Amino acid sequence: MGSAASYDRVSMGQNVEIKDKVAMGEILIVDTDRSFTGQDGQAMTPEFEGEGVPGVLAARLFALDLGIDHVFILQNTVTVRRPGGWDEDSADAVSEVTHSLLRYYDEEE
Repeated sequence: MGSAASYDRVSMGQNVEIKDKVAMGEILIVDTDRSFTGQDGQAMTPEFEGEGVPGVLAARLFALDLGIDHVFILQNTVTVRRPGGWDEDSADAVSEVTHSLLRYYDEEE
């Protein structure tokens, strides 16, 4: 068995696959291949970032400073509200944060 130093840090964790993302006005819906909650969803705002994995994801989305004011996560679907609507770059940023949520080490480390 190899030493811890011999393992590739980038391989820690798994990516969340984004199956689809749809923007409708102020709402962005991101459909993934992972369940983040049970049958009860979790609603989060910048003032209340939630708990557990959904809370971590919401905190990372709010930290993007895109003006996101509400995140709702139900099972494998992440619904994000951004007053003023979504452009491609903002939607891509949300997708990337969601995609890398379960990575222990960032790809750039």
